[in-house]
Amino acid sequence: MLDTLRRIVQEVNNAADIPSALDLMAKRVRDAMGTEVCSIYLRDEEEQRYMLMASEGLKREAVGKVSLGLSEGLVGQVGLREEPINLEDAFTHPKFHYLAGTGEDAFHAFLGVPVMHHGKVLGIMVVQQRDVRRFDQSEEAFLVTISAQLSAVIAHAHASGVLFDQLGGGADLPSFYDGLPGCPGAAIGYGVLLFPEADLASVPDRDVEDVSEEISRLDDALVRVRQEIRDLAERASRSLGAEEQALFDVYLRMLDRHALPAEVIAAIREGQWAQGALRTVIDVHVHNFEMMDDPYLRERAADVRDLGRRVLAQLQSQTRRHIIFPDECILLGEDISAPMLMEVPRERVRGIVTTRGSRNSHMAIVARAMGIPTVVGAQNLPLKKMDDKEIIVDGFRGRVVANASAELKQQFQEIIAEEESLQAGLEKLRDEPAQTLDGTRITLQVNTGLMTDINRSLERGAEGVGLYRTEIPFMVRDRFPSEEEQRVIYREQLAAFAPHSVTMRTLDIGGDKSLSYFPIEDENPFLGWRGIRVTLDHPEIFMVQVRAMIKASEGLDNLRIMLPMITSVIEAEEAQHLIHRAWLEVRDEGLDVSMPPVGVMIEVPASVYQARALAQRVDFLSVGTNDLTQYLLAVDRNNRQVASLYNSYHPAVLHALMHVVEQAREEHTPVSVCGEMAGEPSAALLLMAMGVDVLSMNASNLLKVKAAIRQVDISFVRRLLNEVLAMDNGEVIGSYVDLQLTKAGLGELLRNRKVLA
Repeated sequence: MLDTLRRIVQEVNNAADIPSALDLMAKRVRDAMGTEVCSIYLRDEEEQRYMLMASEGLKREAVGKVSLGLSEGLVGQVGLREEPINLEDAFTHPKFHYLAGTGEDAFHAFLGVPVMHHGKVLGIMVVQQRDVRRFDQSEEAFLVTISAQLSAVIAHAHASGVLFDQLGGGADLPSFYDGLPGCPGAAIGYGVLLFPEADLASVPDRDVEDVSEEISRLDDALVRVRQEIRDLAERASRSLGAEEQALFDVYLRMLDRHALPAEVIAAIREGQWAQGALRTVIDVHVHNFEMMDDPYLRERAADVRDLGRRVLAQLQSQTRRHIIFPDECILLGEDISAPMLMEVPRERVRGIVTTRGSRNSHMAIVARAMGIPTVVGAQNLPLKKMDDKEIIVDGFRGRVVANASAELKQQFQEIIAEEESLQAGLEKLRDEPAQTLDGTRITLQVNTGLMTDINRSLERGAEGVGLYRTEIPFMVRDRFPSEEEQRVIYREQLAAFAPHSVTMRTLDIGGDKSLSYFPIEDENPFLGWRGIRVTLDHPEIFMVQVRAMIKASEGLDNLRIMLPMITSVIEAEEAQHLIHRAWLEVRDEGLDVSMPPVGVMIEVPASVYQARALAQRVDFLSVGTNDLTQYLLAVDRNNRQVASLYNSYHPAVLHALMHVVEQAREEHTPVSVCGEMAGEPSAALLLMAMGVDVLSMNASNLLKVKAAIRQVDISFVRRLLNEVLAMDNGEVIGSYVDLQLTKAGLGELLRNRKVLA
């Protein structure tokens, strides 16, 4: 049964479109269960009905025409109860509703299961049989398992807005693709797909310009690949037996003009460019091999895939893609690297969208530093269809819109204009203090990690750096940077912001931040070997970095060192001992440098409850609200399944922050916040009311936060804080804070939390 399930799921996932997927599912399930009818009803939210969208066994003409209300008939009952209904004779059930024109009057046995995704009913799958009998438990379990697999396909289509479009609905409806916000902002532009070389899966669809020229390119590529295979066979003859060498003959036969290439040429003649035609043909053959029962034949899929890559590499080598970036460009890719981003003319990039990655990816960090609206993890976005298409990037909500209506496009154009106008109006605040109307002052600093951050930060009046991510110089290299290389990088940061302080976080890798040359294999990376745990286990790495920091501070005296992922007092003390030793070593080398202040990051529950003990031992505390919220709520915010549960206004988060500030105040130890909350105007005001001394954020948010602070009295914000600390619902707290601040005249500054249509 497991093999049957695997084959069905694989076939459905490889279907060309939703109608094909549904038809395949109905046919395969009917055959696998040996029953007479399998039907699939999908929920149409607009009509509030279940539509019959596929059936094997009922009359074909009923598909797409017959429907039931959400509480009508046995199908409606399955949806209402959100559980299977298994009846030996459906006609005797009081909720049975006869559907004329379907031909179901001959079938008595009924088994219906809901197709659910994220707690929502998307449709109903039904099997029926003439006999009066009850489906057994194994049959019911099989159908429930199949429906769970189908839910992903339907949810994908729902999310992308193509479900009822493909099933015969409106062809001009906008399509929405949800991801995660990478950098707030909105943008409209034309997609430019960046894809790695020799990666078949990334090749986009593109219309052919000259059929003869494309075929000629393919022929040239095939000549080179055939020679490459012959050369490999020649080298292999010295070490392989005759049986293994025969594989190369198979490769050459597959590359014969009348074999795979003939199919590629046929696809080119149908209007597809050579690379896209190659991808289509290879995908079909790989799929066919993978569906075979024989394990040996299934393995041949890898051979076909390898051949495809070789031909693609030759096609790309002879026609290196010269990318033309339009004036309003939306960069698209599975996972755009930071170097790829830096090669694109900045003045033309309006937005970025990736189907993989997270908010903490190197690219997302770079995008925020550059202020480019970004959506990451938009898994359902059909990249190959988006090249050169007009796209809207909603970085506030983490959504991509294609085929937008004129009204929707106008709405986003207004939002973009408002943001530009707001930012221009805020520029005058650059040199003004972050001070409330009744005189309470707070320091606003920036989070940095790239050289491009420096100018943007200084232009916005940053009063130093609250978090310098030292892992970024490590991430862009293929080896650990030397002490001198690190010293030069750190010196540039320290000198640029002097005399303001620069807080440098020691190497923070692990979790979702990895180094290609220092791989960390963890089954649960966020609870594994990361942050200070790595560097304390490798003092040779830690000492080199700290020595470079201290040397870089010579004559400036504005360095502060911060330790990440501290979970115990012992870790802090051990790291402080190493830092003190590094300082003495640097002094012994003749450099006159001061011992820098040392602080710890509060980002796990353990450090929250040891805040006072830590405050007694270090010079400052800095709260990383991103990880702290994630760990307190047990929510991976980069996991789309649970990202909606991530809420910085959750009462547990607010009370934890309040506890840290109160405990630090007892020891007269300053507290800063360097997580995303610090850069959100409404959250920043609450943090200020708690008594936080420093807020550190992305440079693009600094002037908004400063503007919000300068428009309120601290007494008003403290009253607001006391009110929300008495509430027990994070969603209610967020809405209430926004409402009160909007009433106070700060509505335009809260755009980064506005939900768009």
